[in-house]
Amino acid sequence: MLMNKNFEKAGGNKRCNGARRTIISAGFVVFLLFIFLSIHSIPAYATAPKDLKLVYDSNTQTLHATITHSSPAPTFHYIKKVEIKKNGEVISTNDYKNQPDKSTFSYTYTIPASEGDILEVTASCNLWGAKTEKVTIEKNVK
Repeated sequence: MLMNKNFEKAGGNKRCNGARRTIISAGFVVFLLFIFLSIHSIPAYATAPKDLKLVYDSNTQTLHATITHSSPAPTFHYIKKVEIKKNGEVISTNDYKNQPDKSTFSYTYTIPASEGDILEVTASCNLWGAKTEKVTIEKNVK
């Protein structure tokens, strides 16, 4: 007991407590920095779709959407949703959990449409951004 009292009188506990506080404070700062960088780094790695090309085949009533969206990890960063509107009305919403390729890929949809209809497609990234394109249905060429 006497040694503990002498140790405390000599400032031993104060030094230990100060070191302990410094370690805890440094750990907290590192934790906050990690959280900040984690939140703010997502847009740096996330990209909106770079390109969206639409081709409609009137004979088969199919819409081909070719999407260019670069992702080194297509199961983590991918095109999450493809929404299709016909003449301004949503007619199809397609949700995905990954993308089939790291860069460019296509989806095909059966969409009944007539001459003059306007199809609007929006491809949305699961992390950030979207791209929208439109195609006007032209006269059937046989």
